Amino acid sequence: MVEVEGRRLKLTNLEKVLYPADGFTKAHVIDYYRQVAPCLLTHLAARPVTLKRFPDGVDAPSFFEKNASRQAPEWLRTMTLPTPGSAKGAETLDFAMLDDLPGLVWAANLAALELHVPQWTVGPRGGVRDPDLLVFDLDPGPDTTVVDCCRAAELIRDLLAADGLTGFPKTSGAKGLQLYVPVRVSNAERTSQYAKSIAQRLAADHPDRYVAVMAKSRRSGRVFVDWSQNNPAKTTIAPYSLRAREHPTVSTPVTWREVERCRTPADLTFTAPDVLARLGKHGDLLANLQKEPGRLPR
Repeated sequence: MVEVEGRRLKLTNLEKVLYPADGFTKAHVIDYYRQVAPCLLTHLAARPVTLKRFPDGVDAPSFFEKNASRQAPEWLRTMTLPTPGSAKGAETLDFAMLDDLPGLVWAANLAALELHVPQWTVGPRGGVRDPDLLVFDLDPGPDTTVVDCCRAAELIRDLLAADGLTGFPKTSGAKGLQLYVPVRVSNAERTSQYAKSIAQRLAADHPDRYVAVMAKSRRSGRVFVDWSQNNPAKTTIAPYSLRAREHPTVSTPVTWREVERCRTPADLTFTAPDVLARLGKHGDLLANLQKEPGRLPR
């Protein structure tokens, strides 16, 4: 039993190795999330969290969990939200709202290595707000890498700038790169429409390098510019979340200079210890993400 900011928590199996290649244990996972919490929590604030749990480590089966109420402590804040099209047929689910350190430690103790959130927030009474973020998920196909994603990101940055918008890059923590664009919209569908138009434009201008459709047969040698994660029903890996890869890599905010200078995948691969060191050097590179949201062109 431990006490975290006045909340009592039972931590279990701390010695269990969750990343065998590194000997990275559940205790290491919890400690990483404890240290990164001051930055991570700002990006989870008011966003319902979908947990991706790996109870026996990254080499064993995993599962997504949206309904937090089954094992949540009574003090954990949850939000009952509609889930249209749920695979389990549920009309609503009780999502965890990880807005403090005890909640984050609780999730880490469940071996929820990955934390996924939507591009919208909820109000204090559970009202779903319009999206405040637009995201491009740049996914390298066969024979491409994050280096190719960086070249795509640079082109998207220029298209965004022409519309008065600003893109903030971060690694996916897996193979690709993501761009966040802070926006203010009055229609939840506008972000998908705009992102799709940019993706299609990139694919039309450079058909040998980029593709804007999901068909895997089209992706070889190309980067898939995935605009579909702007669908309000979808989620994206949160900044500073671990990923369930061979090593404890992290979805890491990066500078545009790092994007421009990227020449090998190793240039934009960061593990949990790397990220903690980066925070000491750079602080949160997404600290100004919501400072000046843009308006999408008509």
